[in-house]
Amino acid sequence: MLKSTLEAFSDNLFSDKNGQARQAAINGTVELSNLIPPTVSYESRGNLLIIGEQETITTAASQFSELNSVTLLATEKAETEKAENLYFSKEVAVKGYLGAFEVTCRVEGALTDTTANLAKVAIGRNCFDLIVDMTADGVVATEIPAPGYYRVGAGKGKLARVIEELPAMLGTFDKPKYFRLNPDKCAHSSRGVSGCDRCVDACPAGALSSNGHAIEINPYLCQGVGTCAMACPTEAITYALPDPDNTQHFVHRLLTRYQEEGGETPTLLFYGNRDEKTLADTLTKLPTTVIPVALEELATVGVDTWFSALAYGAHQVLLATNTAYIPATIDRVLSEELTIAQTFLSELGYEADRITLFNFADAESFQAFDAPLLSEAKRIEGAKREKLFAVLEMLYDAASQKPACSELPADAPYGSVECQSSDCTLCMSCVAVCPTRALHAVGDRPGLLFIEQDCVQCGMCEKACPEKVIAMKPGLNWDKATRQEVRVIHEEEAACCTSCGKPFAPASMVKMLTEKLQGHSHFQGDAIRRLAMCEDCRVRDVFSKIENDPESQLRV
Repeated sequence: MLKSTLEAFSDNLFSDKNGQARQAAINGTVELSNLIPPTVSYESRGNLLIIGEQETITTAASQFSELNSVTLLATEKAETEKAENLYFSKEVAVKGYLGAFEVTCRVEGALTDTTANLAKVAIGRNCFDLIVDMTADGVVATEIPAPGYYRVGAGKGKLARVIEELPAMLGTFDKPKYFRLNPDKCAHSSRGVSGCDRCVDACPAGALSSNGHAIEINPYLCQGVGTCAMACPTEAITYALPDPDNTQHFVHRLLTRYQEEGGETPTLLFYGNRDEKTLADTLTKLPTTVIPVALEELATVGVDTWFSALAYGAHQVLLATNTAYIPATIDRVLSEELTIAQTFLSELGYEADRITLFNFADAESFQAFDAPLLSEAKRIEGAKREKLFAVLEMLYDAASQKPACSELPADAPYGSVECQSSDCTLCMSCVAVCPTRALHAVGDRPGLLFIEQDCVQCGMCEKACPEKVIAMKPGLNWDKATRQEVRVIHEEEAACCTSCGKPFAPASMVKMLTEKLQGHSHFQGDAIRRLAMCEDCRVRDVFSKIENDPESQLRV
């Protein structure tokens, strides 16, 4: 539709130099595409459950006669006669997806007052295939319901569309897996300590959850919104349709071709495929310097892609949508990511709206930026954070303001840690749980090292510290060398083994353990002095005593 719109207006509205350059760039740049992605399959036999007030659902039931079966679950009774296959319950729970909806409730009139699987009671199967929810507030609370669940409410227009659509929802359906998950990069949990859960909070479809030690993604519930990948600071979750690298390479080729064709002052406009018709209607109201880029969903790219576009020559990046219709979770995740991006820009003296959310309704009043942020376009490579920091360094070098450090919002995945070194025993619990090795040991002596650029502010070190001396500090150190250097957080003199002389532990830890355990019954006599030995000498000393005095094992 986009190319046809451009071609339709190319002879008049889009006939200027920039309009022609834009059309040449879009026509001449290989479109974003993927190899056939992994898929999941749904199987629907057409067994429908309608939930709502009795009068409402009994009236609607006859409209679905083409389906295999129709079961009615009334949440409010009426004086009318009981319809066929009608059940009553005010306590209803629904989970699942197309072809596999499990509905549990307390069925009034049943022999027992226990929660039952309604599908087994009504149709002799484990689940329903389709659900039409006509309750006022909806039984399922997720903002983006699973495929096969239709939240109709009292809207007659919605019901009419569902009546027309449902007969086609019989058979087997394939849906792509929109994500890739690499548990090795995940900062959610380590050694029983919980950390980052940004992806779980960012999913409006309820597809992500924690099993206590790892993130799980239900591909049947995932609707491909992309906010989980945007929120993930480590690239443990990446979007796959297409992946960010392909998106950024496409943007680079597009902007390069536009400029080679003589185009000037480009503005990049990202939009989701669902808004393609709106964009086509809006494009005539925007300057011909605005270059649209279609995405599967608007939130599938984040701060690294936005800043990469500025490095590739875009004067501004617009995230275009009908802002009134953004689900609350998507709006929140986008806003949080935008706040971080705009904080970076503002701190350097640039206009914050060089990256901004753009409402299609404001097209006629849009004013583009004439000047770029960077004098020379440059292609960026690397991982997500590497690309972002590379562009930030370029912007810093060209900035009018050069702050040393900048504060960021509390939920930002950038920053450092603070350690009250006077109380730190160098037990290395923080090192054991750090998912990125931002915190690590010195190696040859008792010491704790830190690399700020690698810290994603997951908070696991803070929770794992038994002395409670570590705290998160969101922010950004603009000096590249300082941000990337290995910094000593705390180090101290090593305790040397009283037997062999080998350094084996922080002196403060040995002292603390000795003071705490000297009154304990298990650490009397020779036992207490073994705390000042290395692990090898400690074992040798124990067995030496057993050898010299075997009966000591019997004396407790």
